[in-house]
Amino acid sequence: MARSPTLAELRRHAIARSLFKPVTLPSAIRRLGFVQADPMRAPARAQDLILFQRVRGYRAGDLERRYERLGIEEDAFVNYGFLPREMLALLHPRTPRQPWDAATTRRAREVLEFVRERGVVHPREVGQAFAHHGRVAGYWGGELNASTRLLEDMHHHGWLRVRRRESGTRVYEAMQHVPQDDSPAARLARAEALVDAIVALYAPIPSPSLGYLVTLLRYGAPHLTVEARAVIKSAHARYGHAVVDGVTWFWPADENPTSRRHLPVDGVRLLAPFDPVVWDRRRFEMLWGWAYRFEAYVPAAKRTMGHYALPLLWGEDMVGWANLRLERGRLHHEPGFAVARPRDAGFKRALDEELARFEVFLKPEN
Repeated sequence: MARSPTLAELRRHAIARSLFKPVTLPSAIRRLGFVQADPMRAPARAQDLILFQRVRGYRAGDLERRYERLGIEEDAFVNYGFLPREMLALLHPRTPRQPWDAATTRRAREVLEFVRERGVVHPREVGQAFAHHGRVAGYWGGELNASTRLLEDMHHHGWLRVRRRESGTRVYEAMQHVPQDDSPAARLARAEALVDAIVALYAPIPSPSLGYLVTLLRYGAPHLTVEARAVIKSAHARYGHAVVDGVTWFWPADENPTSRRHLPVDGVRLLAPFDPVVWDRRRFEMLWGWAYRFEAYVPAAKRTMGHYALPLLWGEDMVGWANLRLERGRLHHEPGFAVARPRDAGFKRALDEELARFEVFLKPEN
């Protein structure tokens, strides 16, 4: 039996398996299996920041510009984001946790007919045609057209798909998912594949975090909740695992966290708050010994790290964070450190190199 990994080996494994050598955009999406999306741009959207660290020559907005040619989809998984098209068969047909009432179903059918007649629609067109639907409260305050919210719900219910984005706005077309084998064995197999995708993305993962992520799977596959729980119960037989400092950790069965091939990344990396390396705040604190906080929705006076602090990785040490902003074409950075700024001269050089990479990443191609 292989020996249990140390916490340092788990940390090295977490970095090396996720921050792989840059590849093409399609290959990176397939390898990750899911790229979380976020509309906030500070200085770029989360999906662009995540892919920037893993795709050769990636520029902010490449995912949106190339979306229609990539064979991918926007949809719900454990969060909302981008995933390989073949994953749709695991998530759909989706039985939502909150079915529509008769009135909402009638409005959705009217909007679906409108979309089918036009082929592809922008929410603005639907809002104009169905202004009589009224307005509803927005997610982050204010109001939006009820038809805009309905389009989002129709997408989640599987009636629509995102054809493309225009300046960040989802543009929809009609969608009909093929029926799936609904036998107990087939349902369990789909749940196993979804939990496998979670483990593949976030491993090595502590047991409490795996349980939490499977709970979040109710967002993308609410109809497989019972089967997903069954997968968790058999996790020790399905995945590699070990108890380290009293906590059980899991990873894909064919991986070895103790392998000497897991080398730390070179230089400095500034990671998105939703990057797989740092997404699990519980794991972050266990691996690096301090608590990273995402404070974009915290009142400015109460922030300790800043509006959109990007975790700052140097080699295998998470030494702090940085807030970046682009002003008049120039990138400004405000770093913070968990303990103290590294005194090694190599750190300053590596940080300067990372900031230079960011400047290229944020500039549109000619």
